[in-house]
Amino acid sequence: MDPLSDVLSLLKPRSYMAGGFDAAGDWALQFHRPEGIKCYAVVNGECWLAVEDVAEPVRLKAGDCFLLPRGRAFRLASDLSLPPVNALDLLHRRRVGGIGIINDGGGCMIVGGHFVFHGKHTSVLLEALPPIAHVHKDTDRETLRWSLQRLAAELREQRPGHVLIAQHMAHMMLVQALRLVMAEAEGSGVGWLYALADPQIGGAIGALHAEPAQRWTLESLAQHVGMSRSTLALKFKQTVGTSPMEYLTRWRMLLAGDRLVHSNQPVSAISQALGYESDSAFSTAFKRVMGCSPRQYVRDQAA
Repeated sequence: MDPLSDVLSLLKPRSYMAGGFDAAGDWALQFHRPEGIKCYAVVNGECWLAVEDVAEPVRLKAGDCFLLPRGRAFRLASDLSLPPVNALDLLHRRRVGGIGIINDGGGCMIVGGHFVFHGKHTSVLLEALPPIAHVHKDTDRETLRWSLQRLAAELREQRPGHVLIAQHMAHMMLVQALRLVMAEAEGSGVGWLYALADPQIGGAIGALHAEPAQRWTLESLAQHVGMSRSTLALKFKQTVGTSPMEYLTRWRMLLAGDRLVHSNQPVSAISQALGYESDSAFSTAFKRVMGCSPRQYVRDQAA
C-alpha cells in the first residue's frame, strides 16, 4: 500500500457514521466537541461554519468540503448572529431517511461522516491537520461531486444495503478530501501528510513504509530517491518536521503496537520482523516513542 493508505488502515476506525441535514430559511446548529474527525461537504446551497477558538468563520458553498480534526465544538448556520440550537436534538426530530430536515429543507444540504479512530495512533493523522481544513477550489469541488451526490442519494433513499454503502462512501470522501488538502498545501504545510505531495520526499516516505525492516541509512535512502544526503536530510526535516531515521523509528513502533495488540506474535518475532537485532533494543525504542513498555502498551489497550 501507499503511506496514506497505510496510516488510515493502521488507525482502524472504531466507528464511523454517515449522515447529513437539509435546511431552509433561518437556522443555526450547535455541535458539541466530537471525538475523532468530522468530514462533511455541501451538496447544495451555502452556510457559515464557525469553529471554537478559530477567529474567522468560513463561508461554505456548494461543493465545498471541510475537515474538523481537532475535536472542537462548532456551529453551522445560515446566519451566525442567530441563537443556535442543539444539533442532535433538532436533527433527530424530523428525518427523511438519513437526512435531518430543518424548516422543510431545500436550501442547504450537508452530508458527510464522523470517524473515531483507534487509541494512541490517532495523532499520527490528526496532528498534521489544521483546526479547519477547507477544500474549496473549483477543480476540487468537481473531484468530490460524484461522491457527494451518491452519498446524499443513499442517505435519502435508504435502499437495501444503504448503511454499508453510505459508510464506505463517507470513508472514500474522507480519503479524497485528505488528498486535496495535502495537494492544496503543497510547499506550505509541515507534516508527513503534506510531504506526500512532494515527489522525492513522498518517495522516501513510501520506501520506508514499503520496507520498514530494511537497515535504512540516510545514504541508502538518499540514493533511493536520487538526492544527496544533506539535501534529503534538510528537505525531509523541513517538510515532515523530523529526520528520516526518526520517522522510520516512529513508523516501526506504530506497526509494532498494532501487531502487539492484534496478533499473537511474541515481542521477539515482532522486533526481528521490524529490523531489530535484539529485544532490548526494540523495547528501548518502543518505550521512547510510545511512552511505555510493549507489555504495558498491551495492557493499556486491553483496558
